[in-house]
Amino acid sequence: MVYLDYSATTPTSKEVLESFNKASIDYFANPNSLHKLGVKANELINASTKQIADILGVKSSEVIYTSGSSESNNMAIKGIADRYKTRGKHIITTEFEHSSIYGPIGYLQRYQDFEVDFVETDEFGIVKLDSLEKLIRDDTILVTICSVNSEIGIRQPIEEIAKIVKKHPKCFFHVDMTQSIGKEKVSLENVDLVSFSAHKIFGIKGIGGLIKKEKIELEPLIHGGKSTTIFRSGTPQLPLIVSLSKALRLATENLDNNIKKIEEYNSYLKDRLSKYDKVKINSNSYSIPQILNISVLGVKPETLQHALEEYDVYISTQTACSKGGEMSKAVYALTHDEARALSSVRISISYVTTKEELDLFMDAFDKCYRKLVDLR
Repeated sequence: MVYLDYSATTPTSKEVLESFNKASIDYFANPNSLHKLGVKANELINASTKQIADILGVKSSEVIYTSGSSESNNMAIKGIADRYKTRGKHIITTEFEHSSIYGPIGYLQRYQDFEVDFVETDEFGIVKLDSLEKLIRDDTILVTICSVNSEIGIRQPIEEIAKIVKKHPKCFFHVDMTQSIGKEKVSLENVDLVSFSAHKIFGIKGIGGLIKKEKIELEPLIHGGKSTTIFRSGTPQLPLIVSLSKALRLATENLDNNIKKIEEYNSYLKDRLSKYDKVKINSNSYSIPQILNISVLGVKPETLQHALEEYDVYISTQTACSKGGEMSKAVYALTHDEARALSSVRISISYVTTKEELDLFMDAFDKCYRKLVDLR
């Protein structure tokens, strides 16, 4: 099997799973219980939270545990909207966001009369800072822009964007860093809210986080008592929290070498794929090396995906959370080319990918290309 869909999800590492199992067996008590077993469980959560906070450069009190990035994005957007709507009902975003950003924003538009503007981007898909500056109004309460687009991999200048938002004290800056944290060096210094998830970094599905800076208030999505914070109720998911801490530590401890290896593999794939007449490379110099988006003109993404499956090779059409059969909004926003947007696929690699796997992929791709393109 050749798995090249790591941006959709990653397999859980053995070390992370061992941490989950040990915590489940040895620390099974409710961390909010006042007896000795509960106190020990709570101490383990606190230690795990401190490790996560230290890695990300934030305070332990700023870490909110969620079920994953989709919940984190909803919590950030709806939480800010509910808490600060008396200040205004204007939100700014981009055309390169995940569906879990557009979902809550659409909900606020339909049912709470919020206004939404999309900031202009340049020919590389990068936010135009002057456009953002002009869009921010006195009633703008939230700017939400992903650090890395999940489909093409375009990396946004988050620190420069943050400086612009900081000029407007009534406005908050939320960043979906699901495709960044654990994959590249990040700074959360000037960002107000940050979403991330474990299953993108060899962790377990069902756990993620929202970093919320101390002075910001949120209206919770889930009410009903204190968990690890007052912003998300429910029994603290101790084994998952421990496993998230372990996954984040493992993902970041050898980051420079991992990135270097992935960059080499990305260049190798681009060089090989660019030799095919009908292949267009959509990812560009601003994209992270883990993601390589291409279009095979005239071939439906699902057709190519299923053809590769015959060789036990797995890639994505758009993102795993998008609806099948649709034109890629992100590719169209970048290229303004409907043919490319209708035929795009995503190849995503990681530091566990091997050169042998890439060669097997290219062999399978070549056979599928000849069948689907050359012999039409």
